[in-house]
Amino acid sequence: MMTLALAYLRDRAGQSLLNVLLLALAVASLVALLLVSARVTDRFARDSAGIDLVVGAKGSPLQLILSAVFHLDQPTGNVPLETVAMLRADPGVARAIPLALGDNFRGFRIVGTEPAFLDLHGSRLAEGRLWKESMEAVIGAEVARRTGAGLGQRFLGSHGLGADTDGAMAHAHAPFTVTGVLGPTGTVVDRLILTSVESVWDVHGIAHAEAAAGDHAHDHEHSHDHGHDHGKPATPALAGRATLEPEVTAVLVTYASPAAAIRLPAAINRETALQAAVPAQETARFLGLFEGAIAGARVLALLVAAAAALSIFTVLLAAARARAGDLALLRVMGARPGQLFGTVILEGLLLAAAGALLGLLLGHFAVELAARSFPALAATGVTGLAFLPGEGLILAGALLLGAIAAVLPAAAQFRTDLATTLARAQ
Repeated sequence: MMTLALAYLRDRAGQSLLNVLLLALAVASLVALLLVSARVTDRFARDSAGIDLVVGAKGSPLQLILSAVFHLDQPTGNVPLETVAMLRADPGVARAIPLALGDNFRGFRIVGTEPAFLDLHGSRLAEGRLWKESMEAVIGAEVARRTGAGLGQRFLGSHGLGADTDGAMAHAHAPFTVTGVLGPTGTVVDRLILTSVESVWDVHGIAHAEAAAGDHAHDHEHSHDHGHDHGKPATPALAGRATLEPEVTAVLVTYASPAAAIRLPAAINRETALQAAVPAQETARFLGLFEGAIAGARVLALLVAAAAALSIFTVLLAAARARAGDLALLRVMGARPGQLFGTVILEGLLLAAAGALLGLLLGHFAVELAARSFPALAATGVTGLAFLPGEGLILAGALLLGAIAAVLPAAAQFRTDLATTLARAQ
């Protein structure tokens, strides 16, 4: 049956190729949508795990989440250093991790923070040690792979959060030294360069020794106070210009009790000049912006798949009628109806399999090309080099379409009158 089915497909190679390409287009679209939506959703969930609240300067809460959690956007501004002490003194806060943003190295963001940030993402050192002194840094696995940097490497951070291709914005007076390389985690940490908050202040010429001591001095004084006196209007972010007083860009908060989820965000948004954004809510809102587009593209791909199935049905039905004499002769020569039925079904399956496999390759190629062309897309974890279980369902669906499209043409040979058909063929 296989030899006969292949022979029939070769006999109408042009039509067969058209059907394969049409189905491949549908499969490629579905695969690309699956890769992008699944990877983005999974990456956002992993990157925000353990972060219940983000406190930052007033502005867009979505922008605050994108900049402080996913590192995909510009910060909304800076917040006073006292904010960290205020949050740590709150009984509803189990952990408050400060972030200081503003610079990058070859497009990879330099983040001033504390070692607890690594625990938050389950990150561990692959080699070397954590930073101890100012201007020491630890690099993520993706940073090490893409830049070739290793232990002892010295590098210059550049002002701003976008890649500085010509080095015009580099801080030549303050080079960093790599003291550690992190193992891969599949989270945002892989593409970050981590250092101390003090290092970020030092790069921008911000004195901080007294302010840092004062931060701890305020711990008891502000233990239960979230009033206006603890927050001041957000000053420009480090990405914009250095400030005279040491500040941080945002604070990542983990609750100590469920009750804090009700009290703390409302208190911060109402009683201070700061804003509190919930990653889960903002991520859902962000992904919701694309749900309509993704659903529309999925419907379009399914319509193309249906058109491909209809085309396969039409071609196989026309072919079955055109070669009715051949099929009748085969039956006279001893071929069983079931064998001929299976041959036509096999034709449909071969067309569907070729289209599905080609579509699978095209979908992965398109996604990988897009990820390489648009760094922001790659930063979300989208890649064409990974295969997802859902792709198996797409392939199975394509094969089922091919089989269904071939059923009626295959069944037509059961209604053939052998004598009449052979007489007409003569």
